[in-house]
Amino acid sequence: MNFYDTKDIPCFGVAGNFTGHLEQAGEAVDFKNIKTKDQNAPKAIFPTFIPLNTDTIQKDNSSIPDFLTIYPFSSEKIIFPKGEIKLQIEPECAIIFNATWEGDTLTSLKAISFGASNDCSIRKQGAKKISEKKNWGPSSKGFTDNQIAADGFEKGCILDDYRIASFLIRDNKVYAYGENSAVRDYSYIYKTLTDWMLEKFNKQMDEGAAEEIHSDLLAAGRPKQIMVAIGATRYTEWGENNFLQNNDKALVLLYPESKYTPEEIFKMAERSDFSDPSISALVQTVVL
Repeated sequence: MNFYDTKDIPCFGVAGNFTGHLEQAGEAVDFKNIKTKDQNAPKAIFPTFIPLNTDTIQKDNSSIPDFLTIYPFSSEKIIFPKGEIKLQIEPECAIIFNATWEGDTLTSLKAISFGASNDCSIRKQGAKKISEKKNWGPSSKGFTDNQIAADGFEKGCILDDYRIASFLIRDNKVYAYGENSAVRDYSYIYKTLTDWMLEKFNKQMDEGAAEEIHSDLLAAGRPKQIMVAIGATRYTEWGENNFLQNNDKALVLLYPESKYTPEEIFKMAERSDFSDPSISALVQTVVL
Protein backbone atom coordinates (compact mmCIF):
# COMPACT_ATOMS: atom_id res chain seq x y z
CA MET A 1 0.00 0.00 0.00
CA ASN A 2 1.33 3.42 -0.87
CA PHE A 3 -1.69 5.59 -0.27
CA TYR A 4 -2.57 6.71 3.24
CA ASP A 5 -5.60 8.84 4.03
CA THR A 6 -4.26 11.81 5.96
CA LYS A 7 -7.64 12.83 7.39
CA ASP A 8 -6.84 10.81 10.51
CA ILE A 9 -3.09 11.50 10.62
CA PRO A 10 -1.56 14.40 12.60
CA CYS A 11 0.39 16.62 10.23
CA PHE A 12 3.37 18.82 10.97
CA GLY A 13 5.96 20.94 9.19
CA VAL A 14 9.66 21.61 9.71
CA ALA A 15 10.80 25.23 9.82
CA GLY A 16 14.20 26.18 8.45
CA ASN A 17 15.43 22.94 6.85
CA PHE A 18 16.75 24.65 3.69
CA THR A 19 19.33 27.35 4.35
CA GLY A 20 18.00 30.74 3.31
CA HIS A 21 14.29 29.97 3.11
CA LEU A 22 13.31 31.62 6.40
CA GLU A 23 15.19 34.77 5.42
CA GLN A 24 13.38 34.90 2.08
CA ALA A 25 10.05 34.36 3.82
CA GLY A 26 10.76 37.12 6.36
CA GLU A 27 10.49 34.63 9.21
CA ALA A 28 14.09 34.33 10.42
CA VAL A 29 13.43 36.98 13.07
CA ASP A 30 10.69 34.76 14.55
CA PHE A 31 13.32 32.21 15.55
CA LYS A 32 16.14 34.55 16.57
CA ASN A 33 16.05 33.45 20.21
CA ILE A 34 15.79 29.72 19.55
CA LYS A 35 19.13 28.01 20.09
CA THR A 36 20.08 25.04 17.90
CA LYS A 37 22.82 22.45 18.33
CA ASP A 38 24.46 23.54 15.09
CA GLN A 39 23.95 26.42 12.69
CA ASN A 40 22.43 24.21 9.96
CA ALA A 41 19.81 22.62 12.20
CA PRO A 42 16.14 23.31 11.51
CA LYS A 43 14.48 25.67 13.95
CA ALA A 44 11.30 23.90 15.02
CA ILE A 45 8.43 21.56 14.21
CA PHE A 46 5.00 23.17 13.94
CA PRO A 47 1.53 21.59 13.75
CA THR A 48 -0.76 22.06 10.74
CA PHE A 49 -3.50 19.54 11.53
CA ILE A 50 -4.34 17.61 14.71
CA PRO A 51 -7.23 15.13 14.47
CA LEU A 52 -8.42 14.67 18.03
CA ASN A 53 -8.92 11.14 19.32
CA THR A 54 -12.44 11.29 20.69
CA ASP A 55 -11.90 8.05 22.64
CA THR A 56 -9.24 9.63 24.81
CA ILE A 57 -10.06 13.32 24.97
CA GLN A 58 -13.01 15.65 25.05
CA LYS A 59 -12.71 18.62 22.70
CA ASP A 60 -13.85 20.99 25.45
CA ASN A 61 -10.90 19.84 27.57
CA SER A 62 -8.30 20.05 24.81
CA SER A 63 -5.72 22.81 24.55
CA ILE A 64 -5.56 22.32 20.75
CA PRO A 65 -6.76 25.50 18.99
CA ASP A 66 -9.94 24.90 17.00
CA PHE A 67 -8.31 25.90 13.71
CA LEU A 68 -5.78 23.07 13.97
CA THR A 69 -8.56 20.46 14.14
CA ILE A 70 -9.88 21.42 10.67
CA TYR A 71 -8.52 19.27 7.83
CA PRO A 72 -6.61 21.73 5.59
CA PHE A 73 -5.31 19.60 2.70
CA SER A 74 -6.55 19.53 -0.89
CA SER A 75 -5.02 18.06 -4.03
CA GLU A 76 -7.02 20.42 -6.27
CA LYS A 77 -7.29 23.94 -4.88
CA ILE A 78 -6.10 26.60 -2.47
CA ILE A 79 -8.87 28.79 -1.05
CA PHE A 80 -7.43 32.25 -0.51
CA PRO A 81 -7.74 33.39 3.13
CA LYS A 82 -10.08 36.33 3.60
CA GLY A 83 -8.42 39.62 4.41
CA GLU A 84 -4.93 38.46 3.43
CA ILE A 85 -2.86 39.57 0.44
CA LYS A 86 0.48 37.77 0.74
CA LEU A 87 0.23 34.06 0.14
CA GLN A 88 3.07 31.86 -1.10
CA ILE A 89 3.59 28.30 -2.26
CA GLU A 90 5.89 26.37 0.05
CA PRO A 91 7.19 23.47 -2.06
CA GLU A 92 8.10 20.48 0.09
CA CYS A 93 8.54 16.75 0.33
CA ALA A 94 6.03 15.38 2.84
CA ILE A 95 6.67 12.01 4.43
CA ILE A 96 4.27 9.69 6.24
CA PHE A 97 5.94 7.79 9.06
CA ASN A 98 4.88 4.80 11.10
CA ALA A 99 5.19 5.89 14.72
CA THR A 100 6.19 3.68 17.67
CA TRP A 101 5.42 4.59 21.26
CA GLU A 102 6.62 3.48 24.67
CA GLY A 103 4.08 4.89 27.08
CA ASP A 104 3.86 8.62 26.34
CA THR A 105 7.24 8.73 24.58
CA LEU A 106 7.52 8.64 20.80
CA THR A 107 10.46 6.29 20.21
CA SER A 108 10.76 5.73 16.46
CA LEU A 109 9.64 7.03 13.07
CA LYS A 110 9.77 4.78 10.00
CA ALA A 111 9.13 6.32 6.57
CA ILE A 112 6.42 4.46 4.63
CA SER A 113 5.27 6.92 1.96
CA PHE A 114 6.15 10.32 0.51
CA GLY A 115 4.77 12.88 -1.90
CA ALA A 116 4.61 16.46 -3.12
CA SER A 117 3.29 18.97 -0.63
CA ASN A 118 2.41 22.66 -0.66
CA ASP A 119 2.82 23.93 2.90
CA CYS A 120 1.12 27.13 1.75
CA SER A 121 1.76 30.07 4.05
CA ILE A 122 0.42 33.54 4.80
CA ARG A 123 3.13 36.19 5.05
CA LYS A 124 1.86 38.38 7.84
CA GLN A 125 3.34 40.22 10.73
CA GLY A 126 2.23 39.68 14.30
CA ALA A 127 1.50 35.95 14.26
CA LYS A 128 2.76 34.58 17.58
CA LYS A 129 3.18 30.98 16.35
CA ILE A 130 4.12 29.73 12.90
CA SER A 131 1.06 27.46 12.89
CA GLU A 132 -1.14 30.57 12.81
CA LYS A 133 0.03 31.20 9.24
CA LYS A 134 -0.62 27.69 8.03
CA ASN A 135 -4.20 26.47 8.51
CA TRP A 136 -7.02 28.90 7.79
CA GLY A 137 -9.61 26.22 6.98
CA PRO A 138 -10.34 23.64 4.28
CA SER A 139 -8.12 23.79 1.16
CA SER A 140 -5.44 25.92 2.78
CA LYS A 141 -2.64 23.41 2.13
CA GLY A 142 -1.79 20.79 -0.45
CA PHE A 143 -0.82 17.13 -0.56
CA THR A 144 -0.65 14.97 -3.66
CA ASP A 145 -2.98 12.10 -4.51
CA ASN A 146 0.06 10.22 -5.87
CA GLN A 147 2.06 9.07 -2.86
CA ILE A 148 5.16 6.98 -3.54
CA ALA A 149 6.11 4.02 -1.37
CA ALA A 150 9.26 4.58 0.68
CA ASP A 151 11.87 1.82 0.72
CA GLY A 152 13.71 3.19 3.73
CA PHE A 153 14.98 6.51 4.98
CA GLU A 154 18.74 6.43 4.61
CA LYS A 155 21.40 7.15 2.02
CA GLY A 156 20.76 5.03 -1.06
CA CYS A 157 16.97 4.84 -0.60
CA ILE A 158 14.57 5.88 -3.37
CA LEU A 159 14.36 9.44 -1.99
CA ASP A 160 18.03 9.92 -2.85
CA ASP A 161 16.94 10.06 -6.50
CA TYR A 162 14.18 12.63 -6.03
CA ARG A 163 14.15 16.36 -6.62
CA ILE A 164 11.58 19.03 -5.74
CA ALA A 165 10.46 21.47 -8.43
CA SER A 166 7.72 24.07 -8.17
CA PHE A 167 6.03 26.37 -10.63
CA LEU A 168 3.29 28.95 -10.82
CA ILE A 169 1.11 29.16 -13.93
CA ARG A 170 -0.40 32.60 -14.50
CA ASP A 171 -2.16 33.64 -17.69
CA ASN A 172 -0.95 30.41 -19.33
CA LYS A 173 2.70 31.22 -18.63
CA VAL A 174 4.86 28.99 -16.43
CA TYR A 175 7.23 30.53 -13.88
CA ALA A 176 9.77 28.62 -11.77
CA TYR A 177 8.71 29.41 -8.19
CA GLY A 178 11.12 27.45 -5.99
CA GLU A 179 14.69 26.46 -6.69
CA ASN A 180 14.96 22.97 -8.16
CA SER A 181 16.39 21.07 -5.16
CA ALA A 182 17.40 17.52 -4.31
CA VAL A 183 15.64 15.90 -1.35
CA ARG A 184 19.04 14.63 -0.17
CA ASP A 185 20.21 18.26 0.13
CA TYR A 186 17.89 19.19 2.97
CA SER A 187 20.00 20.49 5.86
CA TYR A 188 18.77 17.57 7.98
CA ILE A 189 17.71 14.36 6.25
CA TYR A 190 17.47 10.65 7.03
CA LYS A 191 18.69 9.56 10.49
CA THR A 192 19.86 13.05 11.39
CA LEU A 193 16.34 14.32 10.70
CA THR A 194 14.45 11.51 12.43
CA ASP A 195 16.64 11.78 15.54
CA TRP A 196 16.02 15.53 15.59
CA MET A 197 12.27 15.08 15.07
CA LEU A 198 11.99 12.54 17.89
CA GLU A 199 13.66 14.98 20.25
CA LYS A 200 11.38 17.82 19.13
CA PHE A 201 8.18 15.77 19.24
CA ASN A 202 8.97 14.70 22.80
CA LYS A 203 10.67 17.77 24.22
CA GLN A 204 10.11 20.92 22.10
CA MET A 205 9.25 23.82 24.36
CA ASP A 206 6.86 26.71 23.88
CA GLU A 207 9.23 29.56 22.99
CA GLY A 208 9.19 32.24 20.35
CA ALA A 209 7.37 31.06 17.22
CA ALA A 210 7.75 27.42 18.31
CA GLU A 211 5.20 25.59 20.41
CA GLU A 212 5.05 22.54 22.63
CA ILE A 213 3.79 19.69 20.41
CA HIS A 214 4.04 16.56 22.56
CA SER A 215 0.58 17.25 23.98
CA ASP A 216 -0.77 17.49 20.41
CA LEU A 217 0.30 13.91 19.79
CA LEU A 218 -1.21 12.73 23.05
CA ALA A 219 -4.47 14.51 22.15
CA ALA A 220 -4.40 12.63 18.85
CA GLY A 221 -4.24 9.37 20.80
CA ARG A 222 -0.56 8.45 20.35
CA PRO A 223 -1.04 8.07 16.60
CA LYS A 224 0.35 5.12 14.68
CA GLN A 225 1.20 7.42 11.77
CA ILE A 226 2.47 11.00 11.55
CA MET A 227 2.96 13.11 8.42
CA VAL A 228 5.74 15.69 8.29
CA ALA A 229 6.44 18.17 5.48
CA ILE A 230 10.19 18.30 5.99
CA GLY A 231 10.91 21.85 4.83
CA ALA A 232 10.36 24.36 2.03
CA THR A 233 12.95 24.97 -0.65
CA ARG A 234 14.43 28.38 -1.36
CA TYR A 235 12.51 30.58 -3.78
CA THR A 236 13.65 31.76 -7.16
CA GLU A 237 13.88 35.53 -7.41
CA TRP A 238 10.51 35.52 -9.19
CA GLY A 239 8.92 33.28 -6.56
CA GLU A 240 10.22 35.36 -3.68
CA ASN A 241 8.64 38.52 -5.08
CA ASN A 242 5.33 37.22 -6.49
CA PHE A 243 2.40 36.20 -4.32
CA LEU A 244 -0.56 34.03 -5.28
CA GLN A 245 -3.52 35.50 -7.12
CA ASN A 246 -6.98 34.28 -8.09
CA ASN A 247 -6.89 31.62 -10.87
CA ASP A 248 -3.17 30.95 -10.49
CA LYS A 249 -2.12 27.31 -10.62
CA ALA A 250 0.40 26.20 -8.01
CA LEU A 251 2.53 23.18 -8.96
CA VAL A 252 4.81 21.12 -6.74
CA LEU A 253 6.55 18.12 -8.30
CA LEU A 254 8.70 15.38 -6.81
CA TYR A 255 10.50 13.61 -9.63
CA PRO A 256 13.37 11.13 -10.12
CA GLU A 257 16.46 12.85 -11.49
CA SER A 258 17.61 9.57 -13.03
CA LYS A 259 14.69 9.83 -15.48
CA TYR A 260 14.17 13.56 -16.04
CA THR A 261 16.24 16.73 -16.36
CA PRO A 262 15.02 20.04 -14.90
CA GLU A 263 14.40 21.23 -18.48
CA GLU A 264 12.18 18.22 -19.19
CA ILE A 265 10.24 18.85 -15.98
CA PHE A 266 9.68 22.49 -17.01
CA LYS A 267 8.28 21.36 -20.37
CA MET A 268 6.10 18.86 -18.54
CA ALA A 269 4.73 21.72 -16.42
CA GLU A 270 3.97 23.67 -19.60
CA ARG A 271 1.99 20.68 -20.93
CA SER A 272 0.45 19.85 -17.51
CA ASP A 273 1.33 16.24 -18.24
CA PHE A 274 2.16 14.30 -15.07
CA SER A 275 1.02 10.83 -16.09
CA ASP A 276 4.26 9.07 -15.10
CA PRO A 277 3.49 7.35 -11.76
CA SER A 278 7.11 7.84 -10.65
CA ILE A 279 6.34 11.59 -10.44
CA SER A 280 4.41 12.82 -7.43
CA ALA A 281 2.55 15.87 -8.71
CA LEU A 282 0.41 18.40 -6.89
CA VAL A 283 -1.55 20.89 -9.01
CA GLN A 284 -3.78 23.37 -7.17
CA THR A 285 -5.88 26.23 -8.54
CA VAL A 286 -6.07 29.36 -6.37
CA VAL A 287 -9.66 30.48 -5.74
CA LEU A 288 -10.99 33.47 -3.80
